[in-house]
Amino acid sequence: MSSTEEIENSSAPLIEHLAELRNRLIKSAVAFIIGMIICFLVWNPIFNFLTDPICGALDDRGQDCGLILIKLQEGFFVAIRISLLGGFVLAFPYIATQLWRFVAPGLYKTEKNAFLPFLLASPIMFAIGAAFAFYVVIPLAFNFFLGFQQIGAAGGVTPDGAENLATAGITFQGSVAEYLALTTKFILAFGLCFQLPVLLTLMGKAGLVSSEGLGNVRKYAVVAILCLAAIVTPPDVITQVILFVVVYGLYEISIWLVRRVERKRNERLRAEGLLDDEDEV
Repeated sequence: MSSTEEIENSSAPLIEHLAELRNRLIKSAVAFIIGMIICFLVWNPIFNFLTDPICGALDDRGQDCGLILIKLQEGFFVAIRISLLGGFVLAFPYIATQLWRFVAPGLYKTEKNAFLPFLLASPIMFAIGAAFAFYVVIPLAFNFFLGFQQIGAAGGVTPDGAENLATAGITFQGSVAEYLALTTKFILAFGLCFQLPVLLTLMGKAGLVSSEGLGNVRKYAVVAILCLAAIVTPPDVITQVILFVVVYGLYEISIWLVRRVERKRNERLRAEGLLDDEDEV
């Protein structure tokens, strides 16, 4: 066989894989667009759901829940942003399925059994993190911010003849776009942070990290988590402490999961006669 024929034979599977990747990307894009259109048609109920934390905090203070539009086109772009976020959430199961069908044929059976649980755990952990942010962190943060309001008072003279000066009122009049951006930032930040156990456990199963190594760099991890909490959360101590405590707890859970993976791997190798006590030490 000539070198030209060998090049043509090797390029044929590559072209087939690229064609399959293109088809699956097109299907994923169509699913995303359909999900986006569905969410655009019902963006008002979605927005009402997202504003529950701020409306609840304002209602506790006897204030009306009203957000304002600073720019004329701001309402339209808010609907588009909600549609993009909601469309991705609706289409994610289908997109993940397309990704799995593209990758799975190239994996061995053992690799499929190892990778599939992590693929299923990732959206579950993201949903848990997003729910924790929405129902716990965001209400605490908004109550903290709204605590800096001030009720204005008119000047006058008290019954004992003393003169009171007028005080300026500080009342929350939030922008729709800024509120949505802040809420989305909280949800994405906590959802991504809850991926830490999934990522580290998968790396531990692949042999890229070890429980001992993760334990040895614990002090550096604390500094990194503090920096992360300062970056992804607003400048208030409450949400930063909550994010730090949660992410550090997930880091310790990740060490325990990696240690469990190592223990099971050692037991399997020992049963196959590929590992003895000296090698394990």
